[in-house]
Amino acid sequence: MLIITIWPLFALICLGFLMVRGGFPGSGFWLAAERLNYFVLFPALLFVRLASAPVLDPAIFRLGVAAILTIGIAALCLLLARMIWSTPAARFGPALQGTVRFNTYLGLAIVASIAGPVGVECAAVLLAVSVPLVNVLSILALTARGQRVNFGALTRRVLENPLIIACALGMIVAFSGGEVPFGTGPFFEILAWISLPLGLLCVGAALRPQALARDALVVVGNSALRLLAMPVLAALVGAACGLSGPEALVVVVFSAIPTAPTSYVLTRQLQGDGTLMAAIVTAQTLCAIITIPFILFMLGFS
Repeated sequence: MLIITIWPLFALICLGFLMVRGGFPGSGFWLAAERLNYFVLFPALLFVRLASAPVLDPAIFRLGVAAILTIGIAALCLLLARMIWSTPAARFGPALQGTVRFNTYLGLAIVASIAGPVGVECAAVLLAVSVPLVNVLSILALTARGQRVNFGALTRRVLENPLIIACALGMIVAFSGGEVPFGTGPFFEILAWISLPLGLLCVGAALRPQALARDALVVVGNSALRLLAMPVLAALVGAACGLSGPEALVVVVFSAIPTAPTSYVLTRQLQGDGTLMAAIVTAQTLCAIITIPFILFMLGFS
């Protein structure tokens, strides 16, 4: 059963939550672990997986198109809704991030559990096109207060993202023959093995249950959009693009997983509603324990 396949992943998230609440191994550990994973371990995973991905396969191209269309359609619908309800940027930013961003650690872990290395390679391609897009959309949503957007600063922020740099380097290697230079493949593989379990522990450590007391209706609505409506949209777009097998699975999984914990950090940096963002991240992560197996079963991926 699917639940048996993915429950250990959520067990790691719960373990991270219990560890931080118990004060183990110490308050300074989690920030350092997040930085290590974000700047070193996870980029290594993306690089080594993209380097061996079949980027010239037409199905991979359709996968990228489906990912862009799914995110773009969802963002456009939210923008149209904002025109009706006149939502301020401080709250529209969290709403958009809660709908289009995704927890990359959990997504890759689920894909690896269900589809193995082939699924992870497909997921790396999806991340290569989706990570820059969702970062740009998130920054624009949080800064759209009527002032002029500094596109130079926006471009620098995106290009300095270590995940985007890793994806770009991995794609270069893939297009040049798929051989990791200087025999460093095993080194990057070891780093990649560490990334996902550490990342899931950090996801649990970042949960903020106390934030759920406010904006319950908004949080529930946003969680329903992310965890139920987005995977259905992704399945429809994937079918329209002719996806099947691991490519279709990857598009649906990355639309069914909760939003990224780093959304909270970005929201705080850009003066958005951090409490709302924390509540959305926490609610979606908790609900995903039930919704992911349900949605994958209903869409025929069990």
